Amino acid sequence: MRSFRCLLTIFLVALYPALPSVASAQGNGDFDLLEGDKRLACEALICLSSGNRPSECDPALSHFYGIKKKKLSDTLDARHDFLSLCPSSNQTKEMASLADAIARGAGRCDAAALNAGLGAWRGTGDDGYPIISNKRPGYCSVYASHEYTAFDDDLPRYVGTPEEHGYWVEAKDYDLELVKYEKALAERKRHEEWLAGSGSGGN
Repeated sequence: MRSFRCLLTIFLVALYPALPSVASAQGNGDFDLLEGDKRLACEALICLSSGNRPSECDPALSHFYGIKKKKLSDTLDARHDFLSLCPSSNQTKEMASLADAIARGAGRCDAAALNAGLGAWRGTGDDGYPIISNKRPGYCSVYASHEYTAFDDDLPRYVGTPEEHGYWVEAKDYDLELVKYEKALAERKRHEEWLAGSGSGGN
C-alpha cells in the first residue's frame, strides 16, 4: 500500500499535468485550481486513504460523513457520487476503485462500527448470549488493502475469541483492552466453576 505522500503526488500529476504552467500561476498569485465540492471531494479522497487525519481534513470529512440518506445503500451511493466530483477519481481504474472502496468502507470499519455491525445472538432463551464475529466484512478488507490506502498499524484489532465474548478495539487501545479482557475472562471462568461446583453439591 502506498504512502499518503505518494497518493498526494498521484493526485497532483493526474489533476495538473502541466506543472510548469501551474508553477507560473502560483507565482502570479492565481493558484486556486479547485473550488467548492470538487476541492472537498479531492481532499476527502486523500484524507480517507490514510489513518492519518490532520486538521486540514476536517471540512472534507465533515462534508463526506454529513451525506446521509434514509437507506444505507442510498447513503453509500451518494457518498460515491460526491467523491466522483474530484477530477482524478476516474483518471484510472485504480483511482475509480479507490473512490468506490472509500465510499463503501469509510466510517463503517472502525471498532465501534464493527462491534455494532458484526454482533449476533447465539442460542435461544436463557441459554443465549451475544457474539461478535472476528472476521472483517468484505468491504472493509477491500478498503484497507487497496493499493492506494495506507493504514499501517491503525486498523482495529480483535480482542479474544467470539465464543468468549471477544470484541473489536482501536489499534492504539489493544494492549489495555487485552488486559481488561483477560481479567474479565478469568473472573467469569471462576464464577462458572463455582456455579458448577454449587450445582453438583461440591464444596
